[in-house]
Amino acid sequence: MKRYSKSIKIGNTFIGGENSISVQSMTNTKTEDINATINQIRELEDIGCDIIRVAVPNHEAAMAIKDIKKMIKIPLVADIHFDYKLALESIKNGADKIRINPGNIGSKHKLEKVIIAAKRSQIPIRIGINAGSLERSILEKFGSPSSDAMIESALINIKLIESFEFDQIVVSIKSSNVSDTIKSYAKLSKMTDYPLHLGITESGTEKSGIIKSSIGIGCLLFQGIGDTIRVSLTGDPKKEIIVAKEILKSLGLLKNGIEIISCPTCGRCNVDLINIANTIENEINKLSTKKRIKIAVMGCAVNGPGEAKDADIGIAGGEGEFLLFIKGKPIGKISENSVIDEFIGEIKKLL
Repeated sequence: MKRYSKSIKIGNTFIGGENSISVQSMTNTKTEDINATINQIRELEDIGCDIIRVAVPNHEAAMAIKDIKKMIKIPLVADIHFDYKLALESIKNGADKIRINPGNIGSKHKLEKVIIAAKRSQIPIRIGINAGSLERSILEKFGSPSSDAMIESALINIKLIESFEFDQIVVSIKSSNVSDTIKSYAKLSKMTDYPLHLGITESGTEKSGIIKSSIGIGCLLFQGIGDTIRVSLTGDPKKEIIVAKEILKSLGLLKNGIEIISCPTCGRCNVDLINIANTIENEINKLSTKKRIKIAVMGCAVNGPGEAKDADIGIAGGEGEFLLFIKGKPIGKISENSVIDEFIGEIKKLL
């Protein structure tokens, strides 16, 4: 059962409450390079990104938000560190949410200015607690950026922002340590009803990052914890969206999209299943649908229609050809040489 959380509006999207779990990413372009940033956001929109975050390290980046917002469809979050004036400028230029670490934003007076501006524009603030940037006083108290240290930082900063009569808050509490992250969110989820943004910070390159994020985010989602997620990878942000959606699909939490299942292959397989499955997966990642569709790419008759009978559509390898089946029922045969194009064509008929 999903944890109860407060519903928060971010641009044209709601998170928390009964809303579906949203998928986020962050651009790796220079935000002030407006065209490059718009192009990357549009690519992410096309594959299902719900919310996008941009770095705002300088005045030019804050000013660019106004022009970027005109050309994108999804909510834009401004990521602010150290300089509260950049938060004010980002809000002025149309940011739909501000992400700050109150511990490094400056004095209470500076934070109050940011909150007043957020109130005026009716946008939320995400309190971003990271193990690598905890307040010095908390690190001295706990001796390390432990789970309890991060939770104390989060609770202190929640109370600080609430003291200004502001409750449009989203919270994240991330570490590169998967176990600490899971423990932190699990404990914090019982201490507050604000929406939680899940992720494993600095999770690494594609190989290690996918594993860490899948375990950490997946464990929490399975417990009903989490309202929005970001898979952090060192690389192309599009991979973050693809992996995030696969995590949601695997837990049955994605209301629409295409899920692919395929067998691991063995000595019974007489077709080039590995290459065919990978190519089909790449092609379906380019497709979008408001339906929930499950497809199967199987290597032989043993794990063909029988084991994949709950798939909406599938193929099972034979001798140089594939059997096409729908809901477990054989429909016809397709040559191995043309199976990719023909199968994608059949999938498109279901969208």
